[in-house]
Amino acid sequence: MSSARLFAVVAAAAILTACQTPGPPPPPPFREAPPSATVFRAGDFSWSAVPGSARIEGRLTYRAGPVRYTCQGMTVVLTPETLWTRRRMTILYNSPERAALPANEVRARTPSAPNDDYSAFVRRTTCDAADHFSFSGLPDGAWFVITVAKPVAAQGETMAIMRRVTTHAGRVTPGDL
Repeated sequence: MSSARLFAVVAAAAILTACQTPGPPPPPPFREAPPSATVFRAGDFSWSAVPGSARIEGRLTYRAGPVRYTCQGMTVVLTPETLWTRRRMTILYNSPERAALPANEVRARTPSAPNDDYSAFVRRTTCDAADHFSFSGLPDGAWFVITVAKPVAAQGETMAIMRRVTTHAGRVTPGDL
């Protein structure tokens, strides 16, 4: 190929390239913020909203010495574990694993919840006359089971009971408190 012809081909390619209008620069890659213990993020809870085949069946067996407690008719709450809720349980119950504390003490330490987004991920059921409760259709993961228990014989304080449990597909997890 002659140098004049090579020059014409290169010039034509340059003109064609110059005629193309560049588009906007590509957006930066999407990067989800890492989970946070101090900032509520609904995305950190998304795993808990997926239907699953796990189940939690529990009962309240709490006693303080000779005093037997009941959760009959009380709400049992199931909260998904995230870094944020784990920190919250540590603040409320002085433990992210298991606790039984006077309900007034726990209420006094309760930080305000961020907004209604948090409650959208919390499941609730009622404790029956035999102090049993259950949750079904759960995905695999860690959860906090929480209820308030009152002494059967009216002596003693109302207690807030919390326990961390882990679900696995197709299994029934004991959630005894």
